[in-house]
Amino acid sequence: MSEILTSAINSVRQSKAAWCRFITGNDTGSTGSHQAGFYIPKCASQLLFDEPGQKGENKEKIVQIKWQDDFTTESCMKYYGQGTRNEYRITRFGRGFPFLQDDNVGDLLIIAKFTEEDYTGYVLSSDEDIDEFFATFNLAPNETNQLIDVAGSVQPDVRIAELLRAFADSYNCFPETRRMAQGARDCFNQAYNIARNDLNSKPDEILLNWIDTEYQLFRFMEEKMYASITTQPFSSIDAFIQMANEVLNRRKSRAGKSLEHHLSDIFRHNELVFEEQAVTEDNKKPDFLFPNGECYHNLQFPADDLIVLGAKTTCKDRWRQVLTEADRVDVKYLFTLQQGISKNQLKEMHDSKLTLVVPHKYIASFPQEYQSGISDLSGFIRMVKAKQEKLPRFYLFSN
Repeated sequence: MSEILTSAINSVRQSKAAWCRFITGNDTGSTGSHQAGFYIPKCASQLLFDEPGQKGENKEKIVQIKWQDDFTTESCMKYYGQGTRNEYRITRFGRGFPFLQDDNVGDLLIIAKFTEEDYTGYVLSSDEDIDEFFATFNLAPNETNQLIDVAGSVQPDVRIAELLRAFADSYNCFPETRRMAQGARDCFNQAYNIARNDLNSKPDEILLNWIDTEYQLFRFMEEKMYASITTQPFSSIDAFIQMANEVLNRRKSRAGKSLEHHLSDIFRHNELVFEEQAVTEDNKKPDFLFPNGECYHNLQFPADDLIVLGAKTTCKDRWRQVLTEADRVDVKYLFTLQQGISKNQLKEMHDSKLTLVVPHKYIASFPQEYQSGISDLSGFIRMVKAKQEKLPRFYLFSN
């Protein structure tokens, strides 16, 4: 764990309010926008002001933000309420501010409030630090851009809370990750009457809801499984550290598999033929191979009809792993929940023949000139289905 990550975690825990989100192309100006500073959603207004802004009035205050435990900016917390505007922003970072560069797109921005005038700010760049931060606060990547619920006081919708609690109560130990993911899908689909057609017509939206629901379910599981432990004193510091590491490692392990499990179910409902973790050269195992490993190793099967998809919640550092996972496949795909990546990395991906797939609403967070080359999940499914509909059936059902 890096020193900056440790400081960021401690600041969030000790703060009056804290917030995080990925830095986007809108922030750095790479999408063509001309906005000033970091946009803060209304749900996080408490980070800026004790009382929400009133429509028809502007208000602001000057604050001190200490960044990366290193330097301080005299910044401005603003609410724009006059005219047609109704939004919050943090502005004024001074010349040479290092975190509004194109290379910062996709970094995780964290702001913590200690007093009305004193804040800390952190920017995490590596996938490992970002994943560790999410695991510490049990956050899903799509739960950013809102206040961090450090105390775990935010409860899910009553329609789904009873179903989640019933699932947790049916287990005396943590279920394996695939069963956990299935339980979350079942709870969400039942609570909100999700039909098969919904999985075909709006897979991007459904996927994000499933991921969010699984994080909520996991919180219920933790509350149950650790209840007897957290109410008793630990026998030693070593025992406490061992338990803390066990909790964090279980969170990271589940989160790492969650995305793959939910994508797999979306693909099945859309009647795509695929294999998970099929073995390719040098015992490499891509997350998804369409249609399957048998076709991949059949040199008579057209290479242009093979599709490889990696699945990574964040991909600033890890996207290159996908490039070496299947030598027969020229163009590869990577699904990620990363909200924004720098122009330099996107160019490198393009040059390496890697196509990003992201939830539809995330495309706008990427630099404008690259958005047309990014697919949403619906578009990826249509592309795979179009290829597979042209294939002889014996290729698709030979296993």
